Amino acid sequence: MTQTSGQADVLFYEPGATWWWVASGPASGIAMLLIQMSAGLGFQWLVPTVFFVLVTGFVALQVKAARIHTSVELTPTTLREGAERVPIDDIVRIYPEPEGNEEHKWMSARALGELTGVPKGRTGIGIKLTNDRTAQAWARKHRQLRSQLVHLIDERIPPEPKA
Repeated sequence: MTQTSGQADVLFYEPGATWWWVASGPASGIAMLLIQMSAGLGFQWLVPTVFFVLVTGFVALQVKAARIHTSVELTPTTLREGAERVPIDDIVRIYPEPEGNEEHKWMSARALGELTGVPKGRTGIGIKLTNDRTAQAWARKHRQLRSQLVHLIDERIPPEPKA
């Protein structure tokens, strides 16, 4: 999933939400029109138009917010989670994925981004930052993000020897 932008290679990207959800606005307007017609009221454009405008506007606002606050982008130099950017040089270690119902200390660490926790539908990835800080990166495709992060960190810092 490597994309090339004007400035840096994007190693991992999740948009946060898809614009296809905005199609629910026109669908709701058509549904209201069909309900009116099946009830024998004929073509009355006010209610379908109101549904079309309100649902489209509300959903578009939600999609835009999700694309800002729940998008993820990883480049060789930066991890962006929502509106927060973390330099890759600040990441010291990626904690292993928990097995089963294991509880790890990093699971109660703050989630990156400006949200209060890991967004719904995403899975946290424990990361150790410089100055002995711990945080959670997150993504829907968390295993892909984890593998890319591990690869970047292993390139910079050799793995700890097993004792």
